[in-house]
Amino acid sequence: MSELRSAVVALAADDLHALRDGQLLDSTSELARTINRLQAELVRTVRHADVVGAAEHDGLRTMQSVLRGHHHFPPGAAAAVVRAGRVLEHLPRFESAFAEGAVTAAQVGVVAAALRPCDIAAAEEQGVDLHAFDEAWTEVARTLPHAKLGTAVQAFRHALDPDGPEPDPTERRRLTITRHDDGSGSGRFDLDAVGPEKVAAVIESMVQADRPQGDTRNRAQQQGDALVQWADNTLAAGSLPFLRTVKPHVVVTVDLADLVDPSTGHDTSTTGFGARLSAARARWVACDSAVTRIVMGPEGLPLDVGRTKRVVPPHIRRAVEQRDGHCVFAGCSAPTHWCDVHHLAEWVLDQGDTSLDNSALLCERHHTKVHHGFRVERDDGAPPGQRWRTTRPDGSAIVLGSSPA
Repeated sequence: MSELRSAVVALAADDLHALRDGQLLDSTSELARTINRLQAELVRTVRHADVVGAAEHDGLRTMQSVLRGHHHFPPGAAAAVVRAGRVLEHLPRFESAFAEGAVTAAQVGVVAAALRPCDIAAAEEQGVDLHAFDEAWTEVARTLPHAKLGTAVQAFRHALDPDGPEPDPTERRRLTITRHDDGSGSGRFDLDAVGPEKVAAVIESMVQADRPQGDTRNRAQQQGDALVQWADNTLAAGSLPFLRTVKPHVVVTVDLADLVDPSTGHDTSTTGFGARLSAARARWVACDSAVTRIVMGPEGLPLDVGRTKRVVPPHIRRAVEQRDGHCVFAGCSAPTHWCDVHHLAEWVLDQGDTSLDNSALLCERHHTKVHHGFRVERDDGAPPGQRWRTTRPDGSAIVLGSSPA
């Protein structure tokens, strides 16, 4: 182990700028193979420690606990290491290729996910030759792209149950959403074979419908925007099931003093699901929303609840949609049902009125831009199609090239 550590220290001292392109690629290849071999040795060691109960030496019950508590593995990664060790005992060829560095830990994970203890037992009961699959999977893992291994593994499931009924698609569906300290969120979903096709069809339709000129978003960012737009459209449609006694909607609570303060006001407002937002973000949400005034007493209890008032009433919105036709930010043509009605002079800070003249149609992304330094202004004297001007935070105008025929 000391020699291994010394070798890593020596590698870290190499001057990569002194290497030619070919040398960099050779080094990458050797490092990847060495990492595979080290991960194989980790799996082998953890498996043996699991069998002999070594975790009890530190007062822990399992090696998963050791990996999580001592080595900061996330739960899923710790479970994957333990599961890989158990599965590779039944796949000597695959284990050997892993030890040689010819296959990756991710490939081992694909195989391990398909070989649950019940699957191995079923293969033995039905006389399914696991060694034949071991040989085939090893060859695929060594020579073909990563995705091909999943297809090869699926053949094993079919061999176990060639004529069985189609599984219930709902049994494999999972969705988890994690909220972070700053209010942002991340998630993971697992779907049956048809589910991703449905989701991809909706997301792709929204991505393709919102491709403004000069769009610098990468593919992941475009799909993330499309997912939020999907939620916006669904909430706006008003056809979702009621949550208790009200239609589902986004709730933001903010003190009036913070709302009218022009500063950013970090962590001064709260959403219905517990995220903390800045006052600036709350003003962005309030630009096209319904507002309820609640008077609080000195002990933090509500004293009076006023009537909920729609900031932009339906008749104003219809007029804005008819006039603008789409998002008015330069280069964007997002449709009206994707857009908010933005107050050119803010109704909170600038006491701007809610009127056709003081309104502009903006999609979510460009509504955010306008609340962070960009500006849109209307010039009724300009010819049709050029009546909206967009300027950057530095005051320079965004000028588009000639439209395609």
